[in-house]
Amino acid sequence: MEKIKVIIADDSDFVRDGMKIILDVDDEFEVIGCASNGMEAIELAKKQKPDVFLMDIQMAKMDGIEATKLIVEQDLGKVLILTTFDDDELVKQALLNGAKGYLIKNHTPEHLKQMIKSVYNGTGVMEEGFLESLAASQATGSSSKGGFNPAGYTEREMDIVKAVADGLSNKEIAERLFITEGTVKNYITNILSKEGLSHRTALAVYYLTGKK
Repeated sequence: MEKIKVIIADDSDFVRDGMKIILDVDDEFEVIGCASNGMEAIELAKKQKPDVFLMDIQMAKMDGIEATKLIVEQDLGKVLILTTFDDDELVKQALLNGAKGYLIKNHTPEHLKQMIKSVYNGTGVMEEGFLESLAASQATGSSSKGGFNPAGYTEREMDIVKAVADGLSNKEIAERLFITEGTVKNYITNILSKEGLSHRTALAVYYLTGKK
């Protein structure tokens, strides 16, 4: 079986070394490089393309938010944001720049591995409660003027959008709406194209906050 190739970008030697050890002992993963900032991560990726980046947010020279934007624009791999703190605004910026998900660093090794696999397989992953936090911020009026515009959407499309914002997988949406997973995937692809968004997490953020 082909290994999932990972680049770890974090300004802490301890964090980088720890994650590398965790992944290197598992035959499903291969850490192909470690970087202390986003710029180094991008340079590494250009030499040998990774599948997934484990990306810290706050780093010198180039932070994880800017690095994520460039990685996505250049199609260098998928980004999973890892952070020691729960800052919704910074995480939201990274997600809007194309990160496929975000996790706090205090998870077990097995949970971390599972999240990497999910991102590798195209499923966005969220720290539990993040989308609820965004919904709460919208309710208190912190979203941008105008916000998400449901005009032009069918009732079924709005059902899909709301389900994505609830954090449901394609399988769970299919079960909720009594349609096939393939149909769900087609709906989401069309909705993302309509809004000019790159992935479902960005759609959820846009629906909940009104910001692209």
